[in-house]
Amino acid sequence: MIGPVAYQYGPLGNYTVGNVSSVRPPEAVDKIANVDSIGRDKISVAETRPAECQTCKNRKYVDASNDGNVSFQTPTHISPQSSHAMVSAHEQEHVTNAYSSASQKDGRVEYASVSLKMSVCPECHTPYVAGGVTKSQIKYDTSNPYENSRKSLEGSVLKGMNVNQTI
Repeated sequence: MIGPVAYQYGPLGNYTVGNVSSVRPPEAVDKIANVDSIGRDKISVAETRPAECQTCKNRKYVDASNDGNVSFQTPTHISPQSSHAMVSAHEQEHVTNAYSSASQKDGRVEYASVSLKMSVCPECHTPYVAGGVTKSQIKYDTSNPYENSRKSLEGSVLKGMNVNQTI
C-alpha cells in the first residue's frame, strides 16, 4: 500500500508549524486569513498560481504516417498531463491497423513495437510525451504457385553467374 507514512504507522507525534498543529488541524484550517502568525501580509492563492504556459497551450500533435484511419489527422491540442495516454492510444491504433491488414491478406504480424518520445517543456519544465513511433512487420503467405515458379525460374537463370576463380 502506498500512502503517507502517518496513515500507515499512526501519528508521528505532536508537531507545530506556525499556527498549524497535529493536535488541532481543523482549528488551523478555519482560521486562514491574510495575515500570518507573525503579522505579515499573506499573498493570495490566485497570486501564487503559475500563469498558463504558452508553449504547452500552443503545442499541437498531428499524425505524420500514411494511415488514413487513425486519430490526429488534423493538428490537435493535448495537455501535457494527458499526452501519455493520448499518444499511447494513437500508436495502438497503428498496431491495430497492422493486425487487421495482416488478417485481411492472409499474413501474420512478425512484430509490432511502439516507442514514445519524452520531452520537457522549456518554459514551465513540465514533462510530456512529445510523440511516438510504431514499427511493425507483416509476413505474408508465400504459397502462391505463381510466385514460387517465378522464384525457381530466376534461381535457374542466376546459377553459375558468379564463379570464384581464386583457387
